[in-house]
Amino acid sequence: MTEQPAPRTGRGLLLVHAHPDDESINNGATMARYAAEGARVTLVTCTLGEEGEVIPAELAHLAPDRDNTLGAHRVGELDRAMKELGVTDHRFLGGTGRFRDSGMMGLATNRSGFWAADLDEAAAELVAVIREVRPQVLVTYDENGGYGHPDHIKAHRVAMRAADLAAEKAFRRDLGEAHTIAKIYYNRVPRSVAEQSFDVLRGALGHLPWAEAAEIGDVPGVVDDAVITTKIEAGPYGAAKAAAMRAHATQVEVLEPWFALSNDKAQPLFTDEYYQLVRGARGAADGQLEDDLFAGLTVGASTVSGEDV
Repeated sequence: MTEQPAPRTGRGLLLVHAHPDDESINNGATMARYAAEGARVTLVTCTLGEEGEVIPAELAHLAPDRDNTLGAHRVGELDRAMKELGVTDHRFLGGTGRFRDSGMMGLATNRSGFWAADLDEAAAELVAVIREVRPQVLVTYDENGGYGHPDHIKAHRVAMRAADLAAEKAFRRDLGEAHTIAKIYYNRVPRSVAEQSFDVLRGALGHLPWAEAAEIGDVPGVVDDAVITTKIEAGPYGAAKAAAMRAHATQVEVLEPWFALSNDKAQPLFTDEYYQLVRGARGAADGQLEDDLFAGLTVGASTVSGEDV
């Protein structure tokens, strides 16, 4: 973890993710935007992603059933991705390697990984971060972790539990002064956007290195459009998102505007990013989407309404 300079705007954004690469795929443009605008962007990654599958043949030896050094390698990938996004405050929950990747649901590794960690013990590690950086906004997954991976589900539970505990004055005063996070969001993709993008993708398959497209059900966090409260347009930060994803070379193969994971199935690379506000007051009129995660919040002497403060 490296320290980020004091924010120019007084705004703080905390993102909690399960593995390296999740942040770039889900929130790369959002992170790049707010870092460029001077907000303090803090990323907490819960595991090193030690159980991930490796795409490049020349790096296959890193896999957990061979050298078992994938986690250390992915630390370096995350460092490079954060440089692409301009984010300098990135940490692993409880320190590097404290919690191990649990693998997919139902595997023996679930019993020794992050999935099996005591909830309040893991949450306390995040409480310390929350009380230190004091963010107004938290971004994490929904109750199903977006797609059912045990570490994503656990990251959701830890994030929500830590948000509650951090606000309790009597809880672990040794971890710092109590702090209430004003707004909490889930990562989302509107179904209409997913459907339109996959329609275009299927027409482009003959010109791509991947023979098959993924299914919409393979994309984490797809929901009906009515659930969406917030849209962050990529603008000039779409390229930074793609570069950050490309930095995670063991996990992601990028050919803009598409990418593939280790299953070798093409997916759309969503540069615009969408969210569902689940805690806090909306900062947009009825029927309108927020265009700023900080919309409606008072930061210092200014109220955020889509403009920088």
